[in-house]
Amino acid sequence: MTKTKVTAEEALAFHLDPTPGKFEITATVPMTTQRDLSLAYSPGVAVPCEAIAEDPQLAYDYTNKGNLVAVISNGTAVLGLGNLGALASKPVMEGKAVLFKRFADVNSIDLELDTEDTEAFISAVKLMGPTFGGINLEDIKAPECFIIEQRLKEEMDIPVFHDDQHGTAVICAAGLLNALKLSGKKIEDVQIVLNGAGAAGIACLELLKAMGAQHNNCIMCDTKGVIYQGRTEGMNQWKSAHAADTKTRTLAEAMVGADVFLGVSVKGAVTPEMVASMADDPVIFAMANPDPEITPEEAHAVRADAIVATGRSDYPNQVNNVLGFPYLFRGALDINARAINDEMKIACAHALANLAREDVPDEVALAYGKNLSFGRDYIIPTPFDPRLIHRIPPAVAKAGMDTGAARRPIIDMEAYEEGLKSRLDPTANIMRGINARARANQARMIFAEGDDPKVLRAAVMYQRQGLGKALVVGRTEDVKEKLIAAGMGDATRELEVVNAAKTQHLDLYKSYLYERLQRRGFDRKDIHRLAARDRHVFASLMLAHGHGDGLVTGATRKSAHVLDRINHVFDANAEGGAVGITAVLHKGRIVLIGDTLVHEWPNAVDLANIAESGARVARHLGLEPRVAFVSFSTFGYPVSERAEKMHLAPQVLDSRGVDFEYEGEMTVDVAMNAESQKNYPFSRLTGPANILVVPARHSSSISVKLMQEMAGATVIGPILTGLDQSIQIASSTSTTNDILNMAILAACKVGG
Repeated sequence: MTKTKVTAEEALAFHLDPTPGKFEITATVPMTTQRDLSLAYSPGVAVPCEAIAEDPQLAYDYTNKGNLVAVISNGTAVLGLGNLGALASKPVMEGKAVLFKRFADVNSIDLELDTEDTEAFISAVKLMGPTFGGINLEDIKAPECFIIEQRLKEEMDIPVFHDDQHGTAVICAAGLLNALKLSGKKIEDVQIVLNGAGAAGIACLELLKAMGAQHNNCIMCDTKGVIYQGRTEGMNQWKSAHAADTKTRTLAEAMVGADVFLGVSVKGAVTPEMVASMADDPVIFAMANPDPEITPEEAHAVRADAIVATGRSDYPNQVNNVLGFPYLFRGALDINARAINDEMKIACAHALANLAREDVPDEVALAYGKNLSFGRDYIIPTPFDPRLIHRIPPAVAKAGMDTGAARRPIIDMEAYEEGLKSRLDPTANIMRGINARARANQARMIFAEGDDPKVLRAAVMYQRQGLGKALVVGRTEDVKEKLIAAGMGDATRELEVVNAAKTQHLDLYKSYLYERLQRRGFDRKDIHRLAARDRHVFASLMLAHGHGDGLVTGATRKSAHVLDRINHVFDANAEGGAVGITAVLHKGRIVLIGDTLVHEWPNAVDLANIAESGARVARHLGLEPRVAFVSFSTFGYPVSERAEKMHLAPQVLDSRGVDFEYEGEMTVDVAMNAESQKNYPFSRLTGPANILVVPARHSSSISVKLMQEMAGATVIGPILTGLDQSIQIASSTSTTNDILNMAILAACKVGG
């Protein structure tokens, strides 16, 4: 995988726009009328208050406690950056909160406590206990983290989990189970060496011992060497618990004949010579971040039989905590657990290990641009495997129930698993898949409007995110000035700027264009002006001659004008012509709306063509198409001449024998609401429609913009389909991210 380059400027912009921070609070109940206010607050709120006072367990029914986790830190050990303090840790804690929501639909809020006093910290967290269903401790330095977690676990009746310790331990254990399976070894027999006696290292060794690793087979090392029985220098009670009866004193000595190395220390701590001294089929988990103790390349250079994992996403076998903590808490919350115990962590590790041994779904392989199968380079599931949400929490919940940690056991586990599947937001996986496909394609993307700062910023992001090569149409000095003005002066050396007036291909382009347009009223002067001075035409000519793989334009002019210029160079496909399909993403749903770009007042045949284009885009996005021809009437009532074409369009598709579901005409609620659909049992749709074909371009524009402005929906598109090449037209109101998304769609040839 290509490593993504993230600059300081990009990181700050990400946290600033569209609003400061990474999440907001939204209401889950209506708050529009006086009656709503009376129910949500006074006097109606008194009723659940009294009920909870009588039976505290009802808080899980009448409040959000049962699905709310606090991410709490004092900022004393921030992401390897050290003691930055409580306030500076807030971006990390916000990030952890949104990961909870993204991966397991767990609501989370970050709390930064401005104290390094252990007792004050413990007291503050305890006092907040009634608010939350669980506590996730984060980025607290050792040894205070051990004291804080242990005390809170003893004194609180909700799960308390220090992810830096146990999250790493669980994923490490899952990977190790599979690595040992591949090497034909058992955890009870292997010699394990761990380097890094901090919170994560100690937790890893404790969990592995709970899973069967023998104390006498485990050696822990810190910066002063082996932690052995009788050592006094740099010791504490947590290290002493793992002191080994051994004569070895250095990491190099301990590594001789070892089966497993676990590293949670620093870059370069392990040498090739140490790896060479290990036993056959050595397992090396070099988990230091951002750079491992030894790279997989260095390890494999001396030991081809090694199984290697790291903490990095650009190497196989990433030990990533996001595989653990969201699902551990999901399972624990769903049984109203009193704690997350060792048995629940072990169950999580086994469930992850078992999942990696199964066939990988096509959508995961598509997202990563390669086939994945259980083996030396795939011992841990990927973070974006959609099965995680319904495979890991049930295993955790069952272990919690079996060990008496559950206050509300799950009766119907099969129904529980089905419910978990519906909690996953499909939009996130689709966008992840599109990005991964674009990164795999490495398309040379032409950005036609190099005089626009938003376009330049998108071009820089496209290239720095490892998506491919950005080609910017413009004058070099102009581009340089605008990049400097936008705070991206360092990008002037990265982008390739193509000047129409200076390109060696101009004569070739003009000859090609003259052949196309000479019988449409264009003379050679017209051709020169178009090819040399119109950036939309010039960029299209670049694409037509293979001097780029995709094109994104339209951010500075109206889409109709841009499409007209593009059509000077490209003909719409003979079947159906160009169509614009807009993707609307809202609350986990994706709906495609067409035509939003080309057809002003389509007839029945045009509507059928739009439906086929929509189905094609849907499949590119990984959706199974269900098309609804929407109108103000449903299946002929009320009768209207203007709705007739919506009634006839499905008949056109009947004659074509298409291979996707479609139905109409119908109102939007019948198209998208499963309950409304029950009133029409003869309908050919097996579920809510995900493609809406509307009567005219104005109605599609109104629908999209209304969803965007009133509901806050994310809008991608219009996605241009029906042209001979991969071209996308951004709107004149597009943000930098919108333009980047259009470039990614062009790179994936979505709609092609």
